[in-house]
Amino acid sequence: MINNTALKEKIKNNELNSQFNRLYKAEDIDRQKERYIRVSDEFDEIYGSGSDVSVFSAPGRTEVCGNHTDHNKGRVLAASVNLDAVAVASYNDDNIVRIKSEGYKMDVVDLSELEPKKEETGKSVSLVRGVCAEFARRGYKLRGFNAATASDVLSGSGVSSSAAFEVLVGTIISHLFNDGCVSAVEIAQIAQKAENEFFGKPCGLMDQMACSVGGFVEIDFKNPAKPFIEKVDFDFANCGHSLCIVNTGGSHSDLTDDYAAVRSEMEQVAQCLGASVLRETDKDSFIKNIPEIRKSCGDRAVLRAMHFYADNERVLEESSALKNSDFEKFKALVIESGRSSYMYNQNVFTCSDPVNQPVSLGLALCDKVLKGKGAWRVHGGGFAGTIQAFVPDECLEEFSAVMKYVFGEKSCYILSIRPVGGVKII
Repeated sequence: MINNTALKEKIKNNELNSQFNRLYKAEDIDRQKERYIRVSDEFDEIYGSGSDVSVFSAPGRTEVCGNHTDHNKGRVLAASVNLDAVAVASYNDDNIVRIKSEGYKMDVVDLSELEPKKEETGKSVSLVRGVCAEFARRGYKLRGFNAATASDVLSGSGVSSSAAFEVLVGTIISHLFNDGCVSAVEIAQIAQKAENEFFGKPCGLMDQMACSVGGFVEIDFKNPAKPFIEKVDFDFANCGHSLCIVNTGGSHSDLTDDYAAVRSEMEQVAQCLGASVLRETDKDSFIKNIPEIRKSCGDRAVLRAMHFYADNERVLEESSALKNSDFEKFKALVIESGRSSYMYNQNVFTCSDPVNQPVSLGLALCDKVLKGKGAWRVHGGGFAGTIQAFVPDECLEEFSAVMKYVFGEKSCYILSIRPVGGVKII
C-alpha cells in the first residue's frame, strides 16, 4: 500500500506511466492521470486524508463471436476493452464495506449481514453484498474496506458496466485481504453469483469472465459449472485497427420477449432432437430432420438453430486466426458472424417495430465505409443498441464522422482491446 498523498505525487511525476501504458491508449494517458488523481482526491474528501491505499482497475468487455450461443451451452469469443472502472481503496476496522462511486450515492454493506435483501434487488449495493458473501462462503479472508471509484464503462454502451464493477470489487478483496491469490476465473464466477442471486439478473458467465481474465478470451460453456477458458494471445495494439462500438440508439426495455424467443426457439429445436439445448444435439441429425422441425417449431427456429451451429464453430475459427496473427481472416469471419446474426438469428431489429431499424442502418453504413477494409457485426443481444466494428486506422476519421452524423456526437466509442483484466495497479 502507499500513502494517498504519495500516490498522487507518483501519478503527477509520471511514475505510474508504465502501468497505465498496459491499460490505455498512449494518447489517453494524460486524461487517465487526471482521472486517478480525481478519485484519490475524492477518497481523501470522503474518508479523510493520510490513508495508505491501493489502486485497482477492471475493464469492460466486448463480445467478438458467439452471438446468442452461450445460453445453449455454446462457445463465445470475448475481449476486455480499455474502458474501465477504477478504485482507490483501503481496509478499515469497522467490518463495514463502503464504496462511493462517482455520481452515485455510497453503497454500504455490513459484513455481518451477507444474505440477499429483497429491497436491494437491481441496485449496485446488492452486487457488493453478493461478491462479499461469495468470498466468505468460499472461505476467503474478508474485512471491511473503504473505496472511491469511477467508471467510464458507460451504462448502456454494450460493454458491461455491471460486470466491470463486480470484478473490481472482487479484485479489491483478493488483493487487500488474500494476497491476490484468487484467480481471475474464480473472481468471475463470484461476480456472476452476485449478479444472479443478489442483483436478480440471471446472466451467463461471459461478461464477468471477459472482464476478469482480460485480452481475447475463448469460453466454452459445454459444462456451465466448469467452463473451458482459454486466453487467446494476439497483439491488437499493433494490428493497425481500432475497435469501435457504436450506440445506434433504441431502448432494450421492451425487448424482453424478443431476447427470450431466441433462446426458447433454439431450445425447441433441441427438444425435437431429444435434447434440452442445441449444444447437446448433432448437426447432421438436425439437417436430416429439418422438415419435421419446421412443422413443430417454425422456420425462424430452424434458421436460428442454423446460426447457432455456424457461430459455435466460428468461435474456433476466429480464435485460430488470431493465434496465427491472420487478422484479415479474422475480419472476414467477423463479417460472416454478423451476417449470420442478421439473416438467420434475426436479432438486428424487432418484428414488433419494423419501421425503426437503427442497428440495421448502422450495419449498412459500416458496409458503405468499411467494405473490403474492416469488419462489422451486431453487438451483444441485438434488436436495438450497439454494433461493433474493427476499423483500419486510415478509415477511422471518416467512420467516426459518419456514425456521429447519423447517430449523434456521443454515439461512437473508439476503443482498443486491453491485454489484462482486473488488476492491482499499485
